[in-house]
Amino acid sequence: MAQPSGQQQSVPLTSLPLQQLSQLQSRLSSELEHLSASYQRLRAAQSRFKDCIRSIKDGVESKTPENPLLIPLTPSLYVPARPPPSKPVTVLVDIGTGFYVEKSTSDATKFYDGKIEDLTKNLTQIEEVVRQKTDTLRAVEDGMRRKVVAGEGQDGGQAGRGAGDEGGD
Repeated sequence: MAQPSGQQQSVPLTSLPLQQLSQLQSRLSSELEHLSASYQRLRAAQSRFKDCIRSIKDGVESKTPENPLLIPLTPSLYVPARPPPSKPVTVLVDIGTGFYVEKSTSDATKFYDGKIEDLTKNLTQIEEVVRQKTDTLRAVEDGMRRKVVAGEGQDGGQAGRGAGDEGGD
């Protein structure tokens, strides 16, 4: 019987042999590592966007003609600059893949706030997936322990054991 697309068929963990449980455990652990790394990268991006907002507020909006801005030319070389008093201050915003757009400080702040909000939603979704996969991993590990304690070796039982093989798993 075919399952409708998008639905997964549930298989009781107790019906799987120890070898399949071990493979499932390995796959879940790998997925959790990948999700954790993705989560950390998203948190780092969120932090960078918050730093951008802080830079706009503290570095650009609060500067006066007598208090110069420091403009980076290289990662270690900055030059002082003063915003023109008659013209509203604009900033260049990296919108991705090497493209920059000139925006007012308020528009740039709104742009970064939107990015932070999107990342927060993604982080919440990843947290939920990690929680589900962690629960599944615990259930698999529990099932593996029960099978080992019950004396079920490879291939789900005593099959294939020789006369001199006394359960020394």
